[in-house]
Amino acid sequence: MAKSKDIIYGLYNDEEHLIEAVRAARADHLEIMDVYTPFPVHGLDPVLGLSESRLHIAGFVYGMLGTLTAFLGMTWIFTKDWPIIFGGKPYWSVPAFIPITFELTVLFASIGMVVTFYIINGLGPGVVNPTIDLRITDDKFCIAFDKSEVDTSKVESFLRGSGASEIHSKTI
Repeated sequence: MAKSKDIIYGLYNDEEHLIEAVRAARADHLEIMDVYTPFPVHGLDPVLGLSESRLHIAGFVYGMLGTLTAFLGMTWIFTKDWPIIFGGKPYWSVPAFIPITFELTVLFASIGMVVTFYIINGLGPGVVNPTIDLRITDDKFCIAFDKSEVDTSKVESFLRGSGASEIHSKTI
């Protein structure tokens, strides 16, 4: 079971106010635990200082694994295991392999990326993630701070000054 955290968070009504608050928090060297939004906010990742995801590299590796699996599998099947000449084609007919190779490339890449995404983000069957505030999935934007890593009074004054509509503390 995960260790519980004491957090303090501020709710904002608009994504522009949230982005400005994140810029101000980073300028004040406040350690932001996380930012929650009801929809993807364009430009939030660079403001938070997050690097680009490397999931596309994993997708390429999984796709290549699918390509090799299809191509090598069909090569073995049609040349060693079950060598039958279809319509005068040679045993090893590369153009005939293209549709299945493409399909397995897409299949391996998509399933591999989904599984990798779930593992990295701690998602999956039976996982229960705590919800800070139900409204952040609807119409509120949230900046959360871990109380053990920041000065609570400084964070409260920051949240008031940055335009947070509400400020709350919670143990998750």
